[in-house]
Amino acid sequence: MTISPSHRPAYAAALWALAYGALGAAWALGAPGYPWGASDPDPDGALSILAWTAPGFGWAVAALGLLTAGTALALTRRSSRRAPLFLAWPIAALLVLVIPDSRLMMGVAYTPLLLAAPAFGWSLGGATFADAWPWPVLNQLVCVLGGLLLAAAALARARGQERGSWFTPERGRVAVAVAVAVPLLYCATRWAWALGVPLGVSEEFLAEGEDGMWLAGAYLATFGALGGVLTLGLVQRWGEVFPRWIPGLRGRRVPPLLAVVPAGFVSIIITVAGLTYVRWTVAGRFSLAEWGAWLPECFWPLWGAALATAAVCYHRRRRHDTPSTRPGR
Repeated sequence: MTISPSHRPAYAAALWALAYGALGAAWALGAPGYPWGASDPDPDGALSILAWTAPGFGWAVAALGLLTAGTALALTRRSSRRAPLFLAWPIAALLVLVIPDSRLMMGVAYTPLLLAAPAFGWSLGGATFADAWPWPVLNQLVCVLGGLLLAAAALARARGQERGSWFTPERGRVAVAVAVAVPLLYCATRWAWALGVPLGVSEEFLAEGEDGMWLAGAYLATFGALGGVLTLGLVQRWGEVFPRWIPGLRGRRVPPLLAVVPAGFVSIIITVAGLTYVRWTVAGRFSLAEWGAWLPECFWPLWGAALATAAVCYHRRRRHDTPSTRPGR
């Protein structure tokens, strides 16, 4: 039996859902590794929306796995009914944007630092990959994978039914501008704190991070600023053809997925982190006087949406490249 390429994401999503659903049932029956609740090293249960759950919640995980598998398989059937799509997108959003929390972004952001630390002799306070990627955070990556597979299956089902697109080059340029501008407020606060300037916070708050915490914040801010520079490539020529200063690649076509995949993944993790801060803000966890510590992050969902939009616009523009139309040919 030959599986159509357009159906592969759906079958992959179904296999993922059955496996994860079985894992949920195992947790409910007492197997170790339940990633939420008391076994999650979340200091005060404020990060994950599932912090209140116990292993018995695994039955709900199993039920969601069965629903997801059924939805994925329904996307492979030839039918004009749109019900599978209406189910697929909310489930994908739940897996990609709701279940994960801000620790997913922290793990991604600190991984390069942990990789470079041995070469420079940095101790990083004894932090290791196990600290950045404990099982509850790795589990978030597993959930994101399942959601992306289901989203890919839904896109494959919808492909061919398009009647035009909202993702135009003009909207792509606007989205890039937003994606570059939004993180600058966060960057400004963290750079200021590293320099001893209490931008958006009190002197007492600033003193709490003098043990190196604000240097870590400045690192994350710089990471975000560099990401903004790379985002410009989604509308610049150097995002389509490697610049001359890159040995061995100069003048060659940039593979679209080399830009789309990182941009798409980053859009997910910053949206998830931003939603965590929005949830905390709504819950009244922050003081208006300390706005610098939380307000910039509340705009991250806008940053993530803009980056995702820019990536989709870039992909749609680049997918029509042919040997005769590629730049530099």
